[in-house]
Amino acid sequence: MRVVFMGTPDFAVSSLAALYEDGGYDICGVFTRADKARNRGMKLSYSPVKEYAVSRDLQVYQPESLRDGEAAQKLKDLKPDLVAVVAYGMILPEEILNIPPLGAINVHASLLPKYRGSAPIQWSIINGEKTTGVTTMYMVPKLDSGDIIDVAETDIGQEETYGQLHDRLKTMGAQLLLKTLGDIKNGCIKKLPQDESLATYAPSIKKADTVLDWSRPARDIVNKVRGLNPKPGARTVLGGTSFKIFKTKKCDIETRAEPGKIISAGGAGIQVACGKGEAVLITELQAPGGKRMSASDYLRGHSIEID
Repeated sequence: MRVVFMGTPDFAVSSLAALYEDGGYDICGVFTRADKARNRGMKLSYSPVKEYAVSRDLQVYQPESLRDGEAAQKLKDLKPDLVAVVAYGMILPEEILNIPPLGAINVHASLLPKYRGSAPIQWSIINGEKTTGVTTMYMVPKLDSGDIIDVAETDIGQEETYGQLHDRLKTMGAQLLLKTLGDIKNGCIKKLPQDESLATYAPSIKKADTVLDWSRPARDIVNKVRGLNPKPGARTVLGGTSFKIFKTKKCDIETRAEPGKIISAGGAGIQVACGKGEAVLITELQAPGGKRMSASDYLRGHSIEID
């Protein structure tokens, strides 16, 4: 089976590698986003998918647009049987979707129709979900709305971070994609239309989404920190200094302190009041211009004002 793969970030590399190394598919082309200027030197850098593709001598295409006709013509020239899409970052127009005779298949990191959009892993943790998973579906022009082919479900660990869950789901997604393509090849798939009444959305994380709202209960604070760890990191101001917060836990105390007030700061970390008379202990943080470190290590070299 000739397959064109479309993907960009690290999450997609596992799926591309599975198709190329384990599935034995003919990867006739790899589409990924354009190179970006990064870091202080603003040097152009490859996407993780491009890095992998180049290392395996796979043909890479980086169209700026999928709607000008050039990308469609390139896809026609490649004559794929199927297009596999994993976190590509561009919406595929109907013209592109209609080219491969076996369709365009997408791997999405949620149990659709919940958490359609670009940040399903982060929002599932932030919102306190107990389970999540990966879904393969046929692509349609509407965002993450095509017929479901297969799903793989997993529990979310109570202390699991975005980074940890991301790494588990990218492996699950690769395995599910292999299973799905095998089922398509063998003609034994089932399609399940999505229930639009159950659809929820997971938009990209904006800067405003990273700010901790201390009026929320402790569990909500802990979940938000987990869901933004390791990036972009939850943010708050403590003692007049802006911090990124990477690890917290709910304190087994009751307090009358105003939400956001520092209750204590010492060897265990920084205790902050939050909603419902609860408190959270910050145990890992990063100060402006500094490195990520334990709160106790930070406090050894810095004082912080107790409210």
